[in-house]
Amino acid sequence: MRKYGLELLVGFVPVLLVFLLFLGVNVLPFVFLAVIGAAVFYSAKGRGKLAALSNGKSRNEVKASAFSFDQIGGQERAKEELVEALDFLVKRDKIEKLGIRPLKGILLAGPPGTGKTLLAKAAAHYTDSIYLAASGSEFVEMYVGVGAGRIRDLFKEARTKAKKAGKSSAVIFIDEIEVIGGKRDGGQHREYDQTLNQLLTEMDGIHSGESPRILIIAATNRKEMLDSALLRPGRFDRHIGVDLPDKKGRLHILNIHAANKPIDESVSMERLAEQTYSFSGAQLESVMNEAAIYAMREDRDTVGERHLNMAIDKVMLGEKTDKETSKEERERVALHELGHAIMAEIVRPGSVSQVALSPRGGALGYVRHQPQQDQYLYTKQFLHGQIRIALAGAAAEEIFYGERSTGSRGDFDQAVNIVKTLVESGLTSLGILNASMMTPEKWAAVTKEVLDEQMEATKALLEERKSVFTSSLETLLTEENLDGEQFRTLMERGSAA
Repeated sequence: MRKYGLELLVGFVPVLLVFLLFLGVNVLPFVFLAVIGAAVFYSAKGRGKLAALSNGKSRNEVKASAFSFDQIGGQERAKEELVEALDFLVKRDKIEKLGIRPLKGILLAGPPGTGKTLLAKAAAHYTDSIYLAASGSEFVEMYVGVGAGRIRDLFKEARTKAKKAGKSSAVIFIDEIEVIGGKRDGGQHREYDQTLNQLLTEMDGIHSGESPRILIIAATNRKEMLDSALLRPGRFDRHIGVDLPDKKGRLHILNIHAANKPIDESVSMERLAEQTYSFSGAQLESVMNEAAIYAMREDRDTVGERHLNMAIDKVMLGEKTDKETSKEERERVALHELGHAIMAEIVRPGSVSQVALSPRGGALGYVRHQPQQDQYLYTKQFLHGQIRIALAGAAAEEIFYGERSTGSRGDFDQAVNIVKTLVESGLTSLGILNASMMTPEKWAAVTKEVLDEQMEATKALLEERKSVFTSSLETLLTEENLDGEQFRTLMERGSAA
């Protein structure tokens, strides 16, 4: 009842006043008393908020920690760039001697989970600064001017806290900067525009001789959405890419998160780093954590390689489900996954890490691949190979059953996305073109052309290895999980038969 007391009171009072007026009662004294009471109430409420701010209870304040760059793995280049930028705060005498203008803002751009927030915390520790954090969504309200006011309060709070703590600088971290810093299109979003304008004004007000100095570090995974006024020199002077870690970076991150866990001596971190291609730092931390949970479930004293493999599968596809399939469905799923695995070994020998029939997430089975080395540029031949791997499951079903099933839907989505990459990279019969000029009919035609051609090639290659299916099927149905070495042994036997 107390939760809705204010709403009930607001609804009841006007009705009571109208009723009294109807009876001929003078309601002005009541109105006067109500106005005075409301003023006193909200004044006391405002003083309470100010008292909370003065006591250091701001929601933006983050307690200073000894979080250093050494505790962040896989981002050596990003750390080097950031430290170089932060030296403008640390080595003040040197930059003043050389006449260098202090940096006002640093933009960290990259996929989710790559460590942008951790880099900002380490930056505050490195510069011995007050650290305040906020999310872009905190500044957006339906009322015009509220967001701009919050920006002003944030900068004012940073200066106040830095002076109070005796610090010469403050670091303000704004996550999801694209929420308030998106491109202005001349529409009616006045609240968004005012918030962005206030941020630009505050950044322009950071003068070289001001003390304490304020450095803005912002993070986004959609840099292309940001307004050009934010990105120009003099505001966000440094744009640092925080990308997914390479193999060396993944190994570093895994070792950091394995430091406080009893890892079995037989575990190869090098191999684990190879198997986690395209994983972010957050995913790698989750792998180590989930592996430890699996070890605890089995009442083990150490985390073994099997626990780590299970954890990789969980992070990629989700937890095992209790889906029960019929014998016919299990055979179809097994042939489907064998199709993916056989084609993967044809295209890139030694790349299959695991073939499984265990239902996970929305999948009834899966093949886990591992690249021989990290790759960032792709040729037409490589992409055609990826399409063949994606289509191989459906091709295997057609070979053995004469028709496909709905289990190929995700594979087809993957294949269509690869065709899009081919078109946009000028690697199809259309040549070099602007993809935005393509009509839906043209997209449909080129997609059909590429996929039909690759499907025919896939079916032909799998037909030649039909004996591998028959020799591997029973083993996969019995054991449910085959590691890469087991599968390659079965493939060799089937090819020799």
